[in-house]
Amino acid sequence: MEIYELVIEMKLLERRLTLYEEKYGVLSEDFYAALMAGDLANYDEYDETRADFSRWKGIYETWQRRKQAYNKQLAQQELSDTLRVQPAY
Repeated sequence: MEIYELVIEMKLLERRLTLYEEKYGVLSEDFYAALMAGDLANYDEYDETRADFSRWKGIYETWQRRKQAYNKQLAQQELSDTLRVQPAY
């Protein structure tokens, strides 16, 4: 996947993450840390929350993978070679 494609996909994922962040009032990074630490186990009894948390976790993990790929590719080339300069419309 090209860097620009990673950026587009990360931005789409961030939009989806924002919906959960606004709904539950915490940032995805904090949610994920609490979930991985087992601090949210008491929410397992609620079907909607369990489903939301599962989706949120999956989206966040996908975002993390795309971010890692982006950082790896960016480290291997000059930023000036990466920029996509397009004419203004």
